[in-house]
This record gives sequence, structure tokens and C-alpha cells, in this order.
Amino acid sequence: MSSTKRQPASKQPVKTARRPAVRRKIYGEHHIFIFIIATALCLTGFIATLLMGLISLHLPNVSNVTHYKPAQATLIYDRHGTLIDRMYIENRTVVPLTAMNPLIPKAFVAAEDGRFYEHPGLDFISLLRALINNLKKGARGQGGSTITQQVAKSLLLTPEKTYIRKIREAILAWRIDNLLSKDEIIYIYLNQIYLGAGAYGIEAAAQTYFGKSAHDLSLGEISILAGLPQSPSRYSPIRHFGRAVARQKYVLNRMAADGYISQNQARAAFDQQLVIRKKRSPKKEEYGYYLNTVKKQAREVLGGALQHAGAKIYTNLDPVLQRRAAAAVTNGLLKLTRGNKGSRSGDHPQGALVCLEHKTGKVRALVGGESYKKSQFNRAVQAKRQVGSTFKPFVYASALVDGWTTDSIISDAAFSIPGKDGKMWTPKNYSGRYHGDVSLTTALSHSYNAASLRLMQQVGYKKVDTLVRSAGITAPLQNDLSLALGAVDISLLDMTAAYGSFARRGTYQAPTLIDYIVTSNGQKIMGSTGEVTRVYPASVAAGVEKMLHAVVVEGSGRKTADVVGVRGGKTGTSNENRDAWFIGFTERYTTGVWLGNDKNESLGTKATGGSAAAPIWADFMTP
Repeated sequence: MSSTKRQPASKQPVKTARRPAVRRKIYGEHHIFIFIIATALCLTGFIATLLMGLISLHLPNVSNVTHYKPAQATLIYDRHGTLIDRMYIENRTVVPLTAMNPLIPKAFVAAEDGRFYEHPGLDFISLLRALINNLKKGARGQGGSTITQQVAKSLLLTPEKTYIRKIREAILAWRIDNLLSKDEIIYIYLNQIYLGAGAYGIEAAAQTYFGKSAHDLSLGEISILAGLPQSPSRYSPIRHFGRAVARQKYVLNRMAADGYISQNQARAAFDQQLVIRKKRSPKKEEYGYYLNTVKKQAREVLGGALQHAGAKIYTNLDPVLQRRAAAAVTNGLLKLTRGNKGSRSGDHPQGALVCLEHKTGKVRALVGGESYKKSQFNRAVQAKRQVGSTFKPFVYASALVDGWTTDSIISDAAFSIPGKDGKMWTPKNYSGRYHGDVSLTTALSHSYNAASLRLMQQVGYKKVDTLVRSAGITAPLQNDLSLALGAVDISLLDMTAAYGSFARRGTYQAPTLIDYIVTSNGQKIMGSTGEVTRVYPASVAAGVEKMLHAVVVEGSGRKTADVVGVRGGKTGTSNENRDAWFIGFTERYTTGVWLGNDKNESLGTKATGGSAAAPIWADFMTP
């Protein structure tokens, strides 16, 4: 038998098992390679799909948010700095954080977005919670939005409630949070958000609900406003005060929980007695004509519409005098209507009043009709009416400049002169009687027509024209003697300002309704240059004042004699009593009154400057 030994059978399988192991290794590496390629392809496809989705979202450029310049209301103030009117497309006044009560940002953050200073524009916990709630309710909502998302929606998106819009909003909020600081975001939010009752932003809301600025709000008032963003109509303190207070309690509790205030402060704020303005103050009827003129002038200065200019217009309006002026005109017209059944056409008598502080030229009151609500036609500024005998003082002033004195003699005998049509023109005195030789003081105080015509004839048209032009009158003047009787159409504002030269000792300053304007950029524009021009010497002004004082003491303006401090004035009545005037002055104010019909018909035989206009002047000038 052979002694050759055989290899153990167990070794053969070990030898043959090596090849399958290699194949398995190669096969495994092949699968990993395929997996990597597949994963890369899937990621590429996902990224491509995501990019295509983002492109399809048409996301706006968030850099626009950095240039936050929304439409702002133009605010109009009276002489004391009290807000009296707003003009706006959106009632908004942008104010910096430094002009707000420091608790305002904290209150809104606590109520709307407690993690505002921590998250990157998105609060994923709140988003998830809102998504679950919406899915349970089977409806789409706005829950879970951060303050940054609300800014994105308000400035860059439309308000439709869709998941696509929410995705766009989330992406934009993240971008905004990376672009702006938290203070910049909360600044935009507090100025942009709608808070009900037509108010956009915290400043407008503070004025609307409490009649004060955002800087002056109390904690109780702040917590009411901070509860509004969730639903301005549902939590309106005007319509649903109980709901507003319940929401206020939530806001105060959140502020206390977040450490912004103490529990004691929260309780004190909740117990505060709130005074809610039930509605925005309507434009005061008695301010209408003044504001109408201010707005027209402001548009010319600013060169555009006021509704989005964001300007602050500080006027010279004195609210006390303005209300007195409106009441005096209304009462005077009622008395005139009772004594006169009206014109043949039934045209209702109208009136106007202008009061200016002659030392400064500032118009303190201006009324252009019986009712601004019924008619916006401003008869104090827009109407050019025949001034009658109120023009005579300028003729007499020209005579004094020419060397006459108040005691100089002029004839008041019958006066005739050929007219333009070749016929003799023989004007008469109002009484129908003539008085022979009289002094200039007597002639003017009793408004003698014949004497005034003779004086005009001797002084000459050119001298009168020169003097009147330097007193601010720009209306066309007739180059004939009828000018002495006031045959010229001038506005009440211009005539009153011209009379200011008598009160100012011979100098003229143009009337101003606007003190100054502050533009949205902070530029200050003055309403007037304040330039003063010399019309005639102070001695002439003193002489005219002496004659005009005689008018109110013994002449046609006697119904104003009892007004304390009255220095002088003059009545005026145009042909057929179509216009009735009185313009007079005290040490501080020069005031003019006009009455007439819009259709230029007679006011009635008893309606003269002395009987109808002078009493209104006296009523207004008597506190």
C-alpha cells in the first residue's frame, strides 16, 4: 500500500471559497457606487426642483424693505401746535422707536411674537403648531406668523390665504431677518401694521383711539393697542370694549411672564380708567374755509398731493378766534335773513370774515361763507366783489401824502362830470343831501361821495394807484373818478390786509395762513418771508387813523364804537346794496367783514355796511 498521504478533505473548501468572497466584495462596492450616484442624482433633482419652485414663487427683492418710505398722512396744526386735520390715503405717521414709549415694542413682541429676538425670522415651533391646528380644522389660517413674517406680508406680498403665499412669506422673512437688525424690523412693523379704525401704525392709532402721541401712551393704553393686530375689528375698543379689555389682560400677562413688567405694573395698568375716543374727530365745520386755503397753498409749495406727502403744516389759525368768527357770521346772516325776505331769485345771503394780526401779518381767522359743508366756495379769498366806500381811505391817504391835512377843506356840493357815454354823471351822497365845505375828517367819517370825488380829482389817479399797489392790492383799477367810490372788485382778504397798513403806522406785510411746513425729510419751509414794505409815512397813517376813528365814533360805523380798543374802521356799500362791508382795527387785530349774494343781487334796501356788516364785526371783536 502506498504511503502517500492525502490532503485533508477539509482544506479544499477553504481553498475554493476565496473566489465567491472576492465577487461579493466587488458586488458590494458596485452597489455602493450605484447608491452614491443615485443619491447624487436625487439631490440634484431635488435641488433643481426646489430652485424651479423658488423661481416659480416670483419672490420680490427684499432690499426694498431697507428703503422703508410708506405713504404718510399730512398733518395740519393750529397756532398752538394742536392737530386739527389729517390728509391721507393711509392714515399713517412714521415715528422712530425713540419717539415711542419704550414699552410699546415690548408689548407687541409679548403679544405677537414672544421669541422675536431669538428666532431667525421664523418660529418653527409656532409654525408646526399652527399647521396642526389648521389641518384639524380643515381650514387655512394665518397662525404662526412672526413679526418678521407680518412685515414681509405687508410690504412684499398680497394678503391671500394660501400655502404658497405662506411659503413665500417664510422665505422672505428669513431673508429680511438676515438683512435687517431686530430694531429695524420692529420699527417697520410698528409703523406699518393696521390697527383698526383707519389707523396704520402706532402713532396714528394712538391719535385715533386716545388723542395723544405714541410717546405719551400709558401702559394701559399700550396694552389695548398691542391686542389689536390679531383682529382689529374684533378687539376694537370703540365697538367691542369688553373684548378689548379681555385681550388687554392677555397682553399684560404675557408682558409680565416675559419679564418686561412686574405683576404689580400689570395690575395697575389693567385697573387704569381708559378714555377711548368713540370716533375720530370730524373736520370741524368752522375750520373748513381756513383749511381749504391752507391746503391749496401747501400744494403749491410742496408741488404735489398732500395725501401721501407726510408733511407737517403749522398754520396761524387761532381756534378761539376761528370759532368766534364762524359764529359771528352765522348769527349775522340769520339776522339779515329775518329782516330781508331774500332776493327775487331766492339766493341766500352769504358772508365772510378775515381777521389778521397786523403786527405779523398772520391770519388768525378766516370764514368764507355760511357753511363749508354746503358750499366750499371761499368768499373771503376767491370772491372779488365791489368794495364801495371801503376804498375811500386810500384816496384820503394819498391826499395826506400830497400835503393835505385831516382838517383841510373840500367841497361836498353837487358834482357832475361827462361820462364815457357822453352823458353827464352826477353821483349822489347816500342820504341824497349835500353839505358844502367840510373837512377831510368829516367827509370821510360820513362817507360823502361828492367830496371824495373832488378829492380824487385833485390828487390824481396815478398817486392813488401807486399807494394802493404798495398796500398789496393787485386787482385791476379803473382809470377814472369812479375808483374813489370803490368801483373795483377786490377780495376781502386783500382789502383787510391793505387796511393793515393803517393799523401798522404806514407799513404793509402780506397776510399769511401758513407759519411753516416741515417736509417728510425734515426740511423746514417758512410760510412767509416776513418782508415789510413802507406804504406811506407814519404821520400819514396817524392822520388816516384819526379820520377812521371818527367813522366809528360819529360816522357810518357807529355800531362798532363800543368795541374795546377800536382804533378805526370804514363801512362800504356797493350799488343797489349788493355788497355790505366793514373793515376796522384795534391795537392788535385788523378784521374785515363782507356780506352779499353769490348771484350779485341786492341784499335789500336796509342792508348796508353800517347796518349789516358792522354789527358782525362788533360781535366778533367782543370776547
